Amino acid sequence: MGFFDIALVTKADSPFKTLADLLSFAKANPGKLNVGTINIGSTQNLAAELFKSTASINVQIVPFNGTPAVITALRGGQIDAAVEILGPVKTQIDAKAIHALAVMGLKRAPSMPNVPTAKESGVTNMNAASWNALAAPAKTPKETIAKLNAAAATALASTEVKQKLASLGVEAGASSPDGLGELLNAEIKRWGEVINRANIAKK
Repeated sequence: MGFFDIALVTKADSPFKTLADLLSFAKANPGKLNVGTINIGSTQNLAAELFKSTASINVQIVPFNGTPAVITALRGGQIDAAVEILGPVKTQIDAKAIHALAVMGLKRAPSMPNVPTAKESGVTNMNAASWNALAAPAKTPKETIAKLNAAAATALASTEVKQKLASLGVEAGASSPDGLGELLNAEIKRWGEVINRANIAKK
């Protein structure tokens, strides 16, 4: 159905005005930087782990029980930065309560074109974005799947749906069942490697 951005944010009066500032501090002070996310194993948490390993920095990733708790800790100075899906924190960014250093996908967020990507800011291989998809039971006939896929593609091409999803921070985009299968398999492999590297317990 679409992709949505993940951002690295700081509080408004943070000394880290750019991602380069944060990286410089982290490399000079191993283990002293605290980065908040929601629960261990969440998209945001795994994106933070991927950022940590890709940027080759030693930071403490601190999990919280939900986005409000992360933002409260960030604004209160209990953590230095946070990794969060852009949509839920955009109003805080627009109000200048928090500051976006970078988005973690391959391109800038359409809703915040002035915020650079992590790749542009020096983390060369960083790529983390999340996505939504439609699924049906495994035994659904292929003809039915094809009809549902065509209907979804038509809806996602409409201006009204695109605008509604954009207001939620989602960039609409249709795919095919095969394309989604390839994406899912690639994501399972990629995030599985992140989980193993971070020694996150598998339940």
